[in-house]
Amino acid sequence: MFAKKMTHIIWLALILMTQNVFAAVILQYHHVSEKLPAVTSVSSETFKSHLQYLKTNNFNVVPLDTLLNNLKEGEKVSANTVAITFDDGYDNNITDAAPILEAFNYPYTIFVNPQLIDEQQSYVMTWDQLRTLAKRGALIANHSAKHDYLHKRLPGESQTQWYARISRDITWSEQRIKEEIGHNAKLLAYPYGEFNNALQRLVSDLGYTGIGQHSGAVGVTSDFTRLPRFPASGIYSNLKTLKTKIHAHPFTTGTVKYSDSVTAETKPIVTLTFTEKPFKKNQFACFVSGKGAAELRWLNEHTVSVVSPTHLPSGRSRYNCTAPVKNVSGAFYWYSQPWVISKNSP
Repeated sequence: MFAKKMTHIIWLALILMTQNVFAAVILQYHHVSEKLPAVTSVSSETFKSHLQYLKTNNFNVVPLDTLLNNLKEGEKVSANTVAITFDDGYDNNITDAAPILEAFNYPYTIFVNPQLIDEQQSYVMTWDQLRTLAKRGALIANHSAKHDYLHKRLPGESQTQWYARISRDITWSEQRIKEEIGHNAKLLAYPYGEFNNALQRLVSDLGYTGIGQHSGAVGVTSDFTRLPRFPASGIYSNLKTLKTKIHAHPFTTGTVKYSDSVTAETKPIVTLTFTEKPFKKNQFACFVSGKGAAELRWLNEHTVSVVSPTHLPSGRSRYNCTAPVKNVSGAFYWYSQPWVISKNSP
């Protein structure tokens, strides 16, 4: 009986290892504070509980650049791998977040806006403070010069002029970080998590990795111009629901097709083709933010199209698709498609 039980445990461990070695999760935070907007904040105690969960459950918390370089090369990563990120470089990152992270000896990345730092805006850290954190192990990375909507053209601006302006924004910001900190990771977190096809092409042309705010896990087949992160602040900070996300796996997709993520279409369609499909069709489900279940149409055994049942309002929306991971209780494959519905889209 004992030998049979041990065989089962070893078999389950091998399943977990083989299903996790090419996948990881990136967590996104803004504020560690109880005084700032709750929608983008997490308290110190809640933040500690997140990190304690990672430690207790033997998660491998790694630097973001190391993780992404490994995945790009198709290299294996340890099971249960996580990277921690912060957007905007708020001053509470050094006063409240950093001491907690350092107590756990966890690496992390802060995406900053160099022009706002140069302007000495009171709510962001100074270059001196960022240098201090970098010396203590933080990676400082690019969030654009001053947190503009990068995909938007200015009035009367041509596509060529937009391309040149945004290219200057990104490369200048990277150069300022290199000058002040010494880092040159070429990671760009999109302000507001918004991007379109043109911006993704620009980021690829410049040799950067583009990172959004839509949810999901990352893997070797992920699109490195639009990597997902799980927000872990505000309503998403509840550890009961965050646990499921931390254990998420990416779908293995061959192609993902849609017209554009910034679009005038109010019922946009995304079509997913899976190169591996270790789940049944009836286990695959998609939900539309604020609209309930999405409409699914299976085109063949491995290809499905997803559309909202009703028209989406102007602004940001999202389709979230999941399916259970076979033989791993409570774990799900996860794909998120962000939309910005805009009447002014090209």
